[in-house]
Amino acid sequence: MLFAFHLTDRADAGDLRQRVRPEHKACLAQVAERIAFAGPLLGGDGQTMLGSLLVIDFTDRAAALAWLAQEPFTRAGLYANKQVHAFNNLWPQRAGFVDPPT
Repeated sequence: MLFAFHLTDRADAGDLRQRVRPEHKACLAQVAERIAFAGPLLGGDGQTMLGSLLVIDFTDRAAALAWLAQEPFTRAGLYANKQVHAFNNLWPQRAGFVDPPT
């Protein structure tokens, strides 16, 4: 089942986000085959990272929450607000594709 993670950074978290980002990306790489989409939420300038939006396949909500609890940004205290919802993807994605990560 897909789960959508809507995660909002603390107000003062820019430096922390940059410092922990390599660990965060490594953690995502471990579930790469189950990611429907993932990326940062951006401010009005289109550059400033304000949080994360992830949709990942997990067996159930408990597995999704367990993954989030060990995720590096969560462990570092980056997020001021965390919402996790089951998600049913009913519309095929046509926009927003980027080159595969290297």
